Amino acid sequence: MAKDFYELLEVERSASAEEIKKAYRKQALKYHPDRNPGDKEAEEHFKEISAAYEVLSDEKKRRQYDQFGHDAFTRSRPTASGGDPFDIFSQVFGNSVFDTFFGGGGGRTRQGPEQGASLRYDLQLGFEEAVFGSEHEVTIPRAETCERCHGNGCEPGTSRRTCAHCRGLGQVTVSQGFFSISQPCPRCRGQGELVEKPCRECQGAGRVQRRKRIVVSIPPGVDTGMRVRVAGEGEAGPRGGPPGDLIVMIHVREHEIFKREGDDLYCEVPVPFHTAALGGKVRVPTISGPADLSIPPGTQNGKLFRLRDKGVPSARGQGRGDQHVRVVVEVPTNLNSTQKQKLREFAEVCDEGVFPLMRRFVERARKFFE
Repeated sequence: MAKDFYELLEVERSASAEEIKKAYRKQALKYHPDRNPGDKEAEEHFKEISAAYEVLSDEKKRRQYDQFGHDAFTRSRPTASGGDPFDIFSQVFGNSVFDTFFGGGGGRTRQGPEQGASLRYDLQLGFEEAVFGSEHEVTIPRAETCERCHGNGCEPGTSRRTCAHCRGLGQVTVSQGFFSISQPCPRCRGQGELVEKPCRECQGAGRVQRRKRIVVSIPPGVDTGMRVRVAGEGEAGPRGGPPGDLIVMIHVREHEIFKREGDDLYCEVPVPFHTAALGGKVRVPTISGPADLSIPPGTQNGKLFRLRDKGVPSARGQGRGDQHVRVVVEVPTNLNSTQKQKLREFAEVCDEGVFPLMRRFVERARKFFE
């Protein structure tokens, strides 16, 4: 049966967050593997109290634990804690003397290959390029694995040798009063090994700076703020490690006609006042080409029409947005004498019935006209 978290930390169930943290600090120092080398029982207890602290220090997890016990976590995963006990220890103690004492979390040194860093590239796209997808060739500076030494930093025919100062541990212990402080070896810089004869191409770094041309495929439907990940095109990892990724940040230029909101497009189309009054068809632009829009008789200024599936393809592959067309009824200008006379004749035969909006407004505002 799993041990009770409160009993592991030796606190009451009503303990405050500060009391729980204080109890964990006390036991973590006592049972840390670096204070108990070779003691498997102490190491196991260190893991248990770290798991207990991870749950009880989180208000939401603690409520779940108080209500359901270990079942709150074992239903979805086999252990109550998915965190690294050494990472939890580092989070609690921060950059205090205890971090130095324990060598930054369990005395673990990185002597093997590491994954390289990911790189960021900001790419400007035209509106149509973002909507329909496109390909772009970009040039990025990055660290690449040295071809001469294959990343180990040694001149071909030579090899690394164990650091005599730290005996390959990557750390040395220095006594300072009551504490014995473990710190990275100054000679090998924590690697545990020394390059006997540095590679003349990379001077022992194992990596060289290069400029690489990469073709980036932009999927349809991307928008400003989205990221496109190109796997394996980041910097090469130290000591022959795998490369990181290239993260392409998308920036889309504005369009002169269309405005985008999600996968929907918006545009304004001027309509002659006689077409708005009598009805008819107007030609409107869409991102895929022109389309006919039916204008019903009596259409008012600002009326919004929807053209289904004329918007932007979803970047998630879930269909396509719509296009919304806002009508701007245009009043004629620069009329000649004949046109003006025709409008006067039209006005003479009109009564309140053909202007319902004006009639309702006058009725509501009548008291202001008296």
